[in-house]
Amino acid sequence: MTVVVVGAGILGASVAYHLACRDVPVTLVERGPGPAAGVTADSFAWIGGTAGGEWPGGAGDLRHAVLADWRRLEREVPGVAVRRTGSLTWPVPYGPDGPADRRFDNRLPEGRHTIGRAAIQTLEPRFRTPPGAAVHTPSDAGVDPVAVTAALVRAARARGARVGYGAADTVLRTDNGRVTGVGTAAGFHPASVVVLAAGTGVTELAAPLGVGLPVTGSPARLLRLAAPPGLVRSVVAGPDFEVREVSEGRLLLTHPTADDETAVARFRSAFDGECRVLGSRVGVRPVPEGGPLIGPLTPDGSAYLAVAHSAVTLAPTVGRLVAAELATGQAAPELNRCRFPRT
Repeated sequence: MTVVVVGAGILGASVAYHLACRDVPVTLVERGPGPAAGVTADSFAWIGGTAGGEWPGGAGDLRHAVLADWRRLEREVPGVAVRRTGSLTWPVPYGPDGPADRRFDNRLPEGRHTIGRAAIQTLEPRFRTPPGAAVHTPSDAGVDPVAVTAALVRAARARGARVGYGAADTVLRTDNGRVTGVGTAAGFHPASVVVLAAGTGVTELAAPLGVGLPVTGSPARLLRLAAPPGLVRSVVAGPDFEVREVSEGRLLLTHPTADDETAVARFRSAFDGECRVLGSRVGVRPVPEGGPLIGPLTPDGSAYLAVAHSAVTLAPTVGRLVAAELATGQAAPELNRCRFPRT
C-alpha cells in the first residue's frame, strides 16, 4: 500500500506521521510553501478534553481519547509541547452572571466547576475586570499549531515520509472510477489510497468524484499580540474576546466582531499590562455538517476523507485512528459516526 495525503495542516500532518510510524509509504503534498500554511496557522488551538466544549456528531466518541493522545504525542515527537493552563469561560450556562459557589456544579459536565471573582483573580492576577463567576476547566490546554504541525512533518520525514510543498493545481487522478493518485504541477504521485485532509479544499478535490460534501467555511479572525510574559495565564474566554498565551510573551486573541481595534481595546482595558498587535488574519475554518467526516469516500476505499472542526483538538486521535484503519484494513468503531454519507 502507498498513501498520498493532500493537505499539510495539522490533521494531514498527523495522518502522515501516524502512517509513517506504521511503515506505510506515504507522501504528504501541500499547495502552500510549508506546513500549516492554511487555516491551521489561524487556529486559536484551544484543546478541550473530556470536560465541556462542543463535540458534535462523532466528535463526541473521540473526546475521551484527546488528552491521552496529546500526552502520547508529546512523548513521541520532539517539538510538540502542550501548555496545560486550564480555562475560564463566561457567562456560565445557567444565568446572566451565574452562581459563585459549587452547589450548581451538577449542571456542568464532569471536570468543570463554577468559581467566583476572588478565585478568578487568584488564577488571573492581572485581570482587572473579571466577571462575578466563571466556569473553570483545569484540564483544558493549548498548543502552538504551527510549531506542532512542523514537528509532525519533521517526524514523518524522519520515518521515511516524502513531503512536497508548492503543489499547485492538485487534482485526483482516476482510472475506471478508481482513484490512482494525485496530479500536481510538479508531477504525478501514484497511490493506493489518497487521503483528502485539505480543510475546506476537500469539496473541490472531491467534486470530480461526483461527491458533494457538506463542508462549509466559517471565517475566524485571529490576532497575534506581544505582551509581558504571564499577562494571561489561562485560556480566558468571554463574550468580547478569547485570549491565551501561545508562547512566552506571545498571545493569541480571537473575537466575534469585525472590528479588531475595539477587541484589542477591550482586552487592554480588561488586563493590566501593555500589549501591541503583531498581526491579524482571517482564516476560513472547515465546518463539516454534523461533526467530523472521516472515512472512505469511494466504495473501493481509494479516496479517503479526513476533515474536522476542531482539527487541532482532534488531530492526534484522528491521525492514530486513520492510520490504523488504512494500515490494517480494519474499521475503527470510534469513527462509526464520522462516516460519509451519514447514516
